[in-house]
Amino acid sequence: MASTPEISVAIILVNWNGYAYTKACLDSLEKVTEPAFQVILVDNGSQNSEGEQLKALFPKVHLIVTKDNLGFTGGNNVGIHYALEQGFEQVLLLNNDTTVTPSFLKELQNCLHQPGQGVAQPLILFAQDPQKLWSAGGKWNSLFGRAITLGDRVPIQKYQVSTKTLDWATGCCMLVSRAALQKAGLLNDAYFAYFEDVEWSLRIRKAGFTIGLAKNAIIYHEAGAASKKQHAEGTLSPRVFYFNVRNQLFLLRQHSILLGYPYHLIRFLIWGTYFLIRGRFQKLSAVFQGIRAGLFTPLKPEKK
Repeated sequence: MASTPEISVAIILVNWNGYAYTKACLDSLEKVTEPAFQVILVDNGSQNSEGEQLKALFPKVHLIVTKDNLGFTGGNNVGIHYALEQGFEQVLLLNNDTTVTPSFLKELQNCLHQPGQGVAQPLILFAQDPQKLWSAGGKWNSLFGRAITLGDRVPIQKYQVSTKTLDWATGCCMLVSRAALQKAGLLNDAYFAYFEDVEWSLRIRKAGFTIGLAKNAIIYHEAGAASKKQHAEGTLSPRVFYFNVRNQLFLLRQHSILLGYPYHLIRFLIWGTYFLIRGRFQKLSAVFQGIRAGLFTPLKPEKK
């Protein structure tokens, strides 16, 4: 009896000045023995030729170097385009600040094989505190336009998986079928970073696919390695708040969620008041710039 041929998987890692994290991620991927996969490393406008340095250490990866930082959306879309052109049947988006367990990809693939499934997400634990969950997927509150992370900071021993089907999967790690990509399109470049995974997941579900949680697939996440760098006004850059504010308003506009506007605008005003009191004027400015951009910036259609 002939064996079933292995489905080809492309794993996309986007590196932006994160050499140490990306190296650790690639080291962990070398311990994954099945299924067969190809790593596509997108060096997203990094300094010091980090992509070439990583390629020298891991010669099997396919390296794509972009001239500029295209964001999470643009960098991953470059990798997805290449994967589709090469005929890969499944594409895994994987944050470069993660490390994986040897069986994670096989478990994700088992989940994706379920009828109607377009996306599969693993359980993601904090690398700094590996007994606590960072994400068990997401729930979407369509009344207020809220993206809620399931299992956030819950000890893994106490977390009860209540559903196998998710409203949205995190871009930190999501295995997507070729069929879902072809029907729903790629990430929306207008988002650049933050909430793009929510928008994409909702679009994939609208295209008729389900999103599953692979509860036996485990990875570890450094949680915010790209955004948690020391700045004049604390750890998080003002740009993080800008994108958070702007992109949440993008979601409200795309889904015509009227009740979401007062809810989120009150939240943003509370943020602004806090920053004003603390004298963090760059972050205060970022919040109000995000509100203006979120309400009035034309939304480009997602790529096909």
